[in-house]
Amino acid sequence: MRLFTFHSIQDYHKALREGTASCEEAVLYYLKAIDQQKDLNAFTNVYGEEALETARRLDQQRKTGRPMGRLHGVVIGIKDVIAYKDHPLSAASNILRNYTSLYNATVVDKMLAEEAILIGHLNCDEFAMGSSNENSAYGNVLNARAKDRVPGGSSGGSAVAVQADCCMLSLGSDTGGSVRQPADFCGILGLKPTYGRVSRYGLIAYASSFDQIGIFGRTVDDVALLLEVIAGHDDFDATVKQEAPPVWKEVPDRKYRIAYFKEALDHPGLDPEIRAAILERAEQWRREGHTVEAIPFELLDYIVPAYYVLTTAEASSNLARFDGVRYGYRTPERGLELTEFYMRNRSEGFGREVKRRILLGTFVLSAGYYDAYFTKAQQVRQLVVERTNLIFKDFDIIILPTAPTTAWRLGEKSDDPIAMYLADIYTVYANLTGIPGISLPLFGHTNGMPFGMQAMTSRFNELSLLQFSHQMMQQ
Repeated sequence: MRLFTFHSIQDYHKALREGTASCEEAVLYYLKAIDQQKDLNAFTNVYGEEALETARRLDQQRKTGRPMGRLHGVVIGIKDVIAYKDHPLSAASNILRNYTSLYNATVVDKMLAEEAILIGHLNCDEFAMGSSNENSAYGNVLNARAKDRVPGGSSGGSAVAVQADCCMLSLGSDTGGSVRQPADFCGILGLKPTYGRVSRYGLIAYASSFDQIGIFGRTVDDVALLLEVIAGHDDFDATVKQEAPPVWKEVPDRKYRIAYFKEALDHPGLDPEIRAAILERAEQWRREGHTVEAIPFELLDYIVPAYYVLTTAEASSNLARFDGVRYGYRTPERGLELTEFYMRNRSEGFGREVKRRILLGTFVLSAGYYDAYFTKAQQVRQLVVERTNLIFKDFDIIILPTAPTTAWRLGEKSDDPIAMYLADIYTVYANLTGIPGISLPLFGHTNGMPFGMQAMTSRFNELSLLQFSHQMMQQ
């Protein structure tokens, strides 16, 4: 058998047309890689036989001269919060461990229509709540670069699957950085589109006004193509922009107006090497003719508190549906009063971090504290949005660190939830404002771990964001 290698979708499709590769070879390669790296714990379920059957069918179709779909034979993994009909869907939680999805998420329908091969569901923090993938009912996901370190979260399995070459691309979800931060920790690309660019239908909700399905990949071209497929119109999600997404195209190198927040780069929690690398890259851009300016952003310290007040409030509401009555985990104890029945189901089914966030969300929504917390957080969000709109009148791109440190060691922050939450300081900004953001794998740390830089543009301006990213990745 020929040795299969994957560099990009474009090269893969060229090889398929020329007969120097096949979809079946690709799937067999990835199934072997998954099996050899089981210890990474990236997958919750692998759909090997089904993927092989699809691959063989696609190989036969090409022989008939049928045109190839845009994702023909592209092997993709999906986070275990995205519905795939007749397949397990658990959100990495015991409360849904035996649940089977009754329908496809819109993104799944769109990928299958373009002839993608879905190889499995990917591990994550329970209900997408976490920054380290240590909150899963299936156990920790390990960083392939250093197995004693976290891969980031909540989409840790999605990041590691691409990092460890177990699939070509993967989908995650990003509520406060859950695509960009693990991409940063794993040294790959991670894109969070604009809120409303991609349908959330079939995505298990954490915080509905923040959640967005995102993409992991190795090249900007591949990420752009997958975005083009999954974005756009959907009758099942009223928040989706109904216009067709922009078609990816490279443009000649251009000069950008780039801003970064002075407070972000001067923050005491930022690793000095990360700060130095970003400032050095900014100086390089100045020499190349780009405009790069440090601008004040006095709201930075309010972003994380506002984010956690609002997302936990929404989580408290969204997760109320998981009560053990209609589906999911049900306590084996019999003869309980209804209130006790609910309490047992939720106490035994949910993990520690999910229960912490539900309780916090219930507290900030309670009558005595609603105005003091929830209303104030909404006001902060509005101020941040208004300030961001003003920034994009003068600049094309905002750059920030993706995370304040490289991937930390397993268990290092597990007993300090505040330290874990503060790790999101640079990523939650894009979710509060709804703008698109991408983590670019540009740097390496002296501790041996990769780290990236985050770039953001104005709402629904993914085309410019991807063009900027492509240009910067060529340097």
